[in-house]
Amino acid sequence: MDVTIRHTEPSDFEGVQSLYTQPSCYSGTLQLPYPSLSNWQARLANMGKDHYNLVALIDNQIVGQIGMIIMDNPRRKHVANIGMSVSHQLQNQGIGTQLLEAILDLADNWLALKRIELEVYTDNPAAIALYKKAGFVIEGTAKAYAFRDGEYVDSHLMARLAQ
Repeated sequence: MDVTIRHTEPSDFEGVQSLYTQPSCYSGTLQLPYPSLSNWQARLANMGKDHYNLVALIDNQIVGQIGMIIMDNPRRKHVANIGMSVSHQLQNQGIGTQLLEAILDLADNWLALKRIELEVYTDNPAAIALYKKAGFVIEGTAKAYAFRDGEYVDSHLMARLAQ
Protein backbone atom coordinates (compact mmCIF):
# COMPACT_ATOMS: atom_id res chain seq x y z
CA MET A 1 0.00 0.00 0.00
CA ASP A 2 1.52 3.29 -1.15
CA VAL A 3 0.74 6.02 1.40
CA THR A 4 1.60 9.68 0.81
CA ILE A 5 1.86 12.03 3.79
CA ARG A 6 1.62 15.75 3.08
CA HIS A 7 0.54 19.03 4.61
CA THR A 8 -3.20 19.66 4.52
CA GLU A 9 -4.39 22.16 1.94
CA PRO A 10 -7.57 24.25 2.24
CA SER A 11 -8.94 22.33 -0.76
CA ASP A 12 -8.79 19.10 1.31
CA PHE A 13 -11.90 20.03 3.27
CA GLU A 14 -14.15 17.49 1.51
CA GLY A 15 -11.74 14.61 2.15
CA VAL A 16 -11.20 15.53 5.80
CA GLN A 17 -14.94 16.02 6.34
CA SER A 18 -15.58 12.62 4.76
CA LEU A 19 -13.08 11.03 7.14
CA TYR A 20 -14.89 12.45 10.16
CA THR A 21 -18.29 11.19 8.97
CA GLN A 22 -17.10 7.71 9.98
CA PRO A 23 -18.34 6.70 13.45
CA SER A 24 -14.94 5.31 14.46
CA CYS A 25 -13.29 8.64 13.58
CA TYR A 26 -15.65 10.99 15.38
CA SER A 27 -16.19 8.71 18.37
CA GLY A 28 -12.43 8.32 18.90
CA THR A 29 -11.88 12.08 18.91
CA LEU A 30 -13.66 15.16 20.22
CA GLN A 31 -15.39 15.63 16.85
CA LEU A 32 -19.17 15.48 16.62
CA PRO A 33 -21.21 13.35 14.20
CA TYR A 34 -22.49 14.93 10.98
CA PRO A 35 -19.59 17.32 10.35
CA SER A 36 -20.45 20.07 7.90
CA LEU A 37 -18.44 20.81 4.79
CA SER A 38 -18.51 24.53 5.55
CA ASN A 39 -17.08 23.99 9.03
CA TRP A 40 -14.14 21.96 7.68
CA GLN A 41 -13.64 24.39 4.81
CA ALA A 42 -13.38 27.32 7.22
CA ARG A 43 -11.24 25.37 9.65
CA LEU A 44 -8.64 24.38 7.05
CA ALA A 45 -8.64 27.81 5.41
CA ASN A 46 -8.08 29.65 8.70
CA MET A 47 -5.49 27.58 10.56
CA GLY A 48 -3.34 29.65 12.88
CA LYS A 49 0.40 30.00 12.43
CA ASP A 50 1.03 27.49 15.22
CA HIS A 51 -1.34 24.86 13.79
CA TYR A 52 0.04 22.04 11.69
CA ASN A 53 -2.11 19.51 9.86
CA LEU A 54 -1.02 16.51 7.82
CA VAL A 55 -3.07 14.06 5.79
CA ALA A 56 -2.39 10.53 4.61
CA LEU A 57 -3.48 9.70 1.08
CA ILE A 58 -3.88 6.49 -0.88
CA ASP A 59 -4.63 6.97 -4.57
CA ASN A 60 -5.22 10.69 -3.87
CA GLN A 61 -7.96 9.88 -1.32
CA ILE A 62 -7.59 11.16 2.25
CA VAL A 63 -7.47 8.16 4.59
CA GLY A 64 -6.01 9.77 7.71
CA GLN A 65 -5.34 13.11 9.35
CA ILE A 66 -3.20 14.38 12.22
CA GLY A 67 -3.20 17.85 13.71
CA MET A 68 -0.79 19.57 16.04
CA ILE A 69 -1.28 22.85 17.87
CA ILE A 70 1.62 24.60 19.59
CA MET A 71 0.63 26.23 22.86
CA ASP A 72 0.41 30.02 22.69
CA ASN A 73 1.34 30.75 26.32
CA PRO A 74 4.96 32.01 26.24
CA ARG A 75 5.90 29.65 29.08
CA ARG A 76 4.53 26.65 27.12
CA LYS A 77 5.83 27.44 23.61
CA HIS A 78 7.89 24.24 23.82
CA VAL A 79 4.68 22.15 24.06
CA ALA A 80 2.18 20.99 21.45
CA ASN A 81 -0.97 18.86 21.52
CA ILE A 82 -1.84 16.36 18.81
CA GLY A 83 -4.93 14.51 17.66
CA MET A 84 -5.43 12.09 14.80
CA SER A 85 -7.77 9.74 13.01
CA VAL A 86 -7.50 7.02 10.37
CA SER A 87 -10.24 5.70 8.12
CA HIS A 88 -12.01 2.77 9.76
CA GLN A 89 -11.35 0.22 7.01
CA LEU A 90 -7.61 1.05 7.01
CA GLN A 91 -6.90 1.05 10.74
CA ASN A 92 -4.10 -1.21 12.04
CA GLN A 93 -2.27 -1.07 8.70
CA GLY A 94 0.49 1.39 9.61
CA ILE A 95 -1.13 4.62 8.42
CA GLY A 96 -1.42 6.01 11.95
CA THR A 97 2.24 5.14 12.54
CA GLN A 98 3.27 7.03 9.40
CA LEU A 99 1.21 10.09 10.35
CA LEU A 100 2.57 10.07 13.90
CA GLU A 101 6.17 9.67 12.73
CA ALA A 102 5.77 12.57 10.30
CA ILE A 103 4.31 14.98 12.87
CA LEU A 104 6.92 13.95 15.47
CA ASP A 105 9.71 14.56 12.92
CA LEU A 106 8.30 18.04 12.34
CA ALA A 107 8.05 18.65 16.10
CA ASP A 108 11.49 17.30 17.00
CA ASN A 109 13.65 18.28 14.03
CA TRP A 110 12.09 21.47 12.69
CA LEU A 111 10.07 23.16 15.43
CA ALA A 112 12.33 22.40 18.43
CA LEU A 113 9.39 21.23 20.52
CA LYS A 114 10.28 19.53 23.78
CA ARG A 115 6.93 18.06 24.84
CA ILE A 116 4.05 16.58 22.85
CA GLU A 117 0.78 15.93 24.66
CA LEU A 118 -2.37 14.06 23.69
CA GLU A 119 -5.56 12.68 25.11
CA VAL A 120 -6.79 9.18 24.22
CA TYR A 121 -9.92 7.42 25.41
CA THR A 122 -9.14 4.62 27.83
CA ASP A 123 -11.20 2.18 25.74
CA ASN A 124 -8.97 2.59 22.67
CA PRO A 125 -6.20 0.01 23.21
CA ALA A 126 -4.92 0.17 19.61
CA ALA A 127 -4.28 3.92 19.83
CA ILE A 128 -2.75 3.61 23.30
CA ALA A 129 -0.36 0.93 21.99
CA LEU A 130 0.57 3.11 19.00
CA TYR A 131 1.35 6.08 21.21
CA LYS A 132 3.36 3.98 23.68
CA LYS A 133 5.36 2.54 20.77
CA ALA A 134 6.22 6.13 19.79
CA GLY A 135 7.49 6.94 23.30
CA PHE A 136 4.39 8.44 24.89
CA VAL A 137 3.65 7.59 28.51
CA ILE A 138 0.41 7.79 30.45
CA GLU A 139 0.72 10.64 32.93
CA GLY A 140 -2.78 10.39 34.32
CA THR A 141 -6.40 9.56 33.66
CA ALA A 142 -9.13 12.17 33.39
CA LYS A 143 -12.43 10.79 34.67
CA ALA A 144 -15.57 11.73 32.73
CA TYR A 145 -13.31 13.56 30.27
CA ALA A 146 -15.83 13.69 27.41
CA PHE A 147 -19.43 12.92 26.60
CA ARG A 148 -19.68 10.30 23.85
CA ASP A 149 -22.68 8.38 22.58
CA GLY A 150 -24.82 9.14 25.62
CA GLU A 151 -22.26 8.56 28.37
CA TYR A 152 -19.20 10.10 29.97
CA VAL A 153 -15.91 8.42 29.10
CA ASP A 154 -12.44 8.55 30.64
CA SER A 155 -9.29 9.59 28.84
CA HIS A 156 -5.62 8.97 29.43
CA LEU A 157 -3.40 12.03 29.37
CA MET A 158 -0.22 11.02 27.57
CA ALA A 159 2.96 12.88 26.76
CA ARG A 160 6.33 12.36 25.11
CA LEU A 161 9.49 14.37 25.71
CA ALA A 162 11.88 14.91 22.82
CA GLN A 163 15.03 12.82 23.06
